[in-house]
Amino acid sequence: MKILALLLLLTSMLPVFSQENKPAATDVLKPALAKASVEQKNVLLIFHASWCGWCRKMDSSLADRTIKEAIDRNYVIAHLTVYESPGKKYLENPGALEFLTQHGASGQGIPYWFVLDKNGTVLFDSQYKPGKNSGCPASEEEVAYFMNVLKKTATLREEEVEAIRKRFRQNE
Repeated sequence: MKILALLLLLTSMLPVFSQENKPAATDVLKPALAKASVEQKNVLLIFHASWCGWCRKMDSSLADRTIKEAIDRNYVIAHLTVYESPGKKYLENPGALEFLTQHGASGQGIPYWFVLDKNGTVLFDSQYKPGKNSGCPASEEEVAYFMNVLKKTATLREEEVEAIRKRFRQNE
């Protein structure tokens, strides 16, 4: 009986032990910016959450074999987690929501992305219109905005631009 009680107690504590503390937003950004500086790239900073289907689409799109090389050649990708459900708050990066708030993006939905230069200066964000988050670009208007941002922050060949445009349009 004592062994059963001990096993039940340990089993009920497993979720607590598996909940590792996530690094602070600054601890995610610092190495991304350092890598961007060394590699002469910009940082594509993406805010997401474990429950977010559009966030998974964004990551899947960026990792698609048809565009991954062009994306990786131009950007260091970093992720920060926000807006988790009450039972999964431990997945959030401390300071991530504050970053969104400081940059006028809280309440805009996720995924929400920024393009930062190697010094951490925000060059662009995912608002294609004031208060309109393109998130994971899918519509013609969202993808056109995303492509405009990429053209201004990356060195892409015309066929790469077209491949990225085509891949993101598949999300609609």
